[in-house]
Amino acid sequence: MDGFRLPPVDASAALTRRRMLQVGGLGLMGVTLPRVLEAQARAAEAGLVPRADAMVVLFLNGGPSHLDMWDMKPDQPDGIRGEFKPIASSLPGYQVSEHLPRLATQMHRATVVRSMHHSVNNAHAAAVYTAMTGHDRGEIGGGARPTDYPSPACVLSMLRPPSKPIVPQVHLPYITAEGAGGPPQPGFFAGILGRAKDPLFVLRDPNSPEFSIPELTLLTDVSAERFALRRTLFQGLDSYLSQAGAVAADSMTGFQRRALELLTSEATQRAFRVSEEPNNVRDSYGRNIYGQSTLLARRLIEAGARMVTLSWAPDANATWDTHGSNFKRLKDTLLPQLDSAATSLIVDLADRGLLDRTIVAVFGDFGRTPKVNANDGGRDHWNYCYSLMLVGGGFKPGLIYGSSDKTGAFPGVDPLVPGDIVSTIYHCLGIAHDREIHDSTNRPYRLVPTGDVVPALLA
Repeated sequence: MDGFRLPPVDASAALTRRRMLQVGGLGLMGVTLPRVLEAQARAAEAGLVPRADAMVVLFLNGGPSHLDMWDMKPDQPDGIRGEFKPIASSLPGYQVSEHLPRLATQMHRATVVRSMHHSVNNAHAAAVYTAMTGHDRGEIGGGARPTDYPSPACVLSMLRPPSKPIVPQVHLPYITAEGAGGPPQPGFFAGILGRAKDPLFVLRDPNSPEFSIPELTLLTDVSAERFALRRTLFQGLDSYLSQAGAVAADSMTGFQRRALELLTSEATQRAFRVSEEPNNVRDSYGRNIYGQSTLLARRLIEAGARMVTLSWAPDANATWDTHGSNFKRLKDTLLPQLDSAATSLIVDLADRGLLDRTIVAVFGDFGRTPKVNANDGGRDHWNYCYSLMLVGGGFKPGLIYGSSDKTGAFPGVDPLVPGDIVSTIYHCLGIAHDREIHDSTNRPYRLVPTGDVVPALLA
């Protein structure tokens, strides 16, 4: 699947169902005034004042090892504690992995939760879905479905659209598959909200010298007259759908309006020009697809986007799913890349005065087994206890919340489930976690089906 595509349209194109689906296939937001007003009213009823305006998710797809990153057990036997040594962090008394030296300097800004757990241990897709939405459907894979609960990015950009002419939500750099050649993982799409609320998927490598989003600029052979014809065609399609009483009319016209805005939005075009960053800044994030995607996320947030999600794997087994060679893969590639990207993002946001109003979330689908296996020192799936990190946007800096037992196998104190984290994130973003959302047939759903806001996590 190549990068973002804007279907070519001209005045002679037939108004066919196929053409309407092409236009509707853009992953761009359409926002209606009644929904915005409903969100504002609901937030006012709950007494919510947004602590954050934006969010970046670094999703470590496959399941990062909590025991070798955030919750090390140096006093345990070799078969549990692993090969890495803990180092001191900027938060007195708290240690992290020796392979996160830069991130260690930022822990005074972070909230680390070490008592996460949920029910899904085998299916990456279902675990990802649970982690992202708070909806635990058990060990059910099978790809993304229209009946899924929506991702926070889709909800945020629907209820709190950007105040600037910028794409509201972007997903980088992969649509992660359940396994090599498998269907897309759920948890990153709009689900019951409809395709019109899906993110803009930019599936290109920002580290490539050829990286660009040419679809976001008018080509040299597109004259003002031809552009006007495109606008007229879109308006005609609006009218056609409305007269036909199409159920999807609002969402599809939303696609079209947003596409036209993108074509003429200097803010969007400028945000994607990652090549304009100084070389030392690009180097600090890491000259790899994930580091440069994280830098692009910062540029988008700075330009006014509400949320950027980075899925750190082309498929569920490709990166953080370290059944084999856990320590080698973490030491040589995964932790150095994360250390550079996450630290640079946090520091850059802080230096630009954006961290207080931006949540940076670093987590995955679950953790890894306390017991090291015989597959060249691997660790297997472990949903019974894992860790995550949240920085900025209303979360309490310098907080280590909860704990695991002596081997990191189960929560010891203050266990939390993904729904608690998702609910607290929504709370920081000024969205009530127990509010109703509606699907295309107006059926109501509680936004986060299980879980509650955790006040102890908040500043």
